[in-house]
Amino acid sequence: MTLTATIPLEEAARRTRGAVVVGAGPAGATAARELARRGVDVMLVDRASFPRWKVCGCCLNGRAAALLNAAGLGDHAAIRRAVPLQSLCLASGGHLARVPLFGGAALSRESLDVALIQAAVEAGAAFLPETRAILLEKDAKSLRCDAPRRVLLQQDQKRAEVSARVVLAADGLGGQFLTRTPIAASVEFGARIGAGTTTTDAPAFYRPGVVYMTCGAGGYTGLVMLEDGRLDVAAAFDASAVRAGGPGPVAVRLLHEAGWPVPDGLADLPWRGTPPLTRHARQVAAERLFVVGDAAGYVEPFTGEGMAWAMASGAAVAPLAARAVERWRPEFITQWARIHRRVVSRRQTVCRAAAAVLRRPRLTRLLVRLLSQAPMLAAPVIGRLNL
Repeated sequence: MTLTATIPLEEAARRTRGAVVVGAGPAGATAARELARRGVDVMLVDRASFPRWKVCGCCLNGRAAALLNAAGLGDHAAIRRAVPLQSLCLASGGHLARVPLFGGAALSRESLDVALIQAAVEAGAAFLPETRAILLEKDAKSLRCDAPRRVLLQQDQKRAEVSARVVLAADGLGGQFLTRTPIAASVEFGARIGAGTTTTDAPAFYRPGVVYMTCGAGGYTGLVMLEDGRLDVAAAFDASAVRAGGPGPVAVRLLHEAGWPVPDGLADLPWRGTPPLTRHARQVAAERLFVVGDAAGYVEPFTGEGMAWAMASGAAVAPLAARAVERWRPEFITQWARIHRRVVSRRQTVCRAAAAVLRRPRLTRLLVRLLSQAPMLAAPVIGRLNL
């Protein structure tokens, strides 16, 4: 189902909006929906068309699934098709471990994003896809704190300037919305890049409900069956590992090392990459501006944590942003920093520690060997990721 704009570009600029949300992924769509439910005049903007395929994010951990249910989306037709995740099959250095999972599911980003955007529109949000947004600097006339923020919207050759009492930046890792501002996230040294592809020619070895993950020199590759029968292949690689021949050959090598079948033509499939994954935002708010989702900082996820962070931040910012629409207060900047740290940043520590382990092949092999003999040792970590 292709989603279309709910208003023309010209209408978007006819009045000052309560909120403009830039980025219609899980964080932005969730925030737009929650703001609309609170009676805020909100507009959701994204440069992409929908449905769209994304490199990663097709796994939802237990917390992400709980957030969808809490939002009343558990019965949405697309989300009901999600494949429940039962286990993680982890391979490294000739060792294999099977770790139980609970509460999570595999769902394509095409289905998830459309469901979340539809929910935002049904709640009353306006939606503008295929629209680039540029945050304009405040001019001399708008330096006072009660002046709205201005956003330039572009569709091909058409332009319109919209004013909003609050702007939410939710345009993800590769977003350009905050590039010219001092609060753009900075990339951590040595951050891995993401890469992914899908195939309809999945070997029978790969069963629904299982996340397959093989780790080795240069990174790791994960595979999971989606609700439509495709096999999603997502990876995090050192940049140096893919410079020679691209991500495909690295993924093939890691699958061979695990002894797992390689999908036909995997190395030559159309792979997509991401900017460096792990990054840290200097600050997550400024005057009449809140940063949510991946744009506010990111750590390599493993079994769907990224989707939970995004939706949790989108839901958490809405009450504060709604108050800011009514009357801006400078203390909202520090308040959102505290809320974001509690809701997202502290929950990323487990993934940060896991990523550090996976950068050490010997330690990874030792861990997988230990889990192969006692898989329940992973239960506390899996439980923490799902909280």
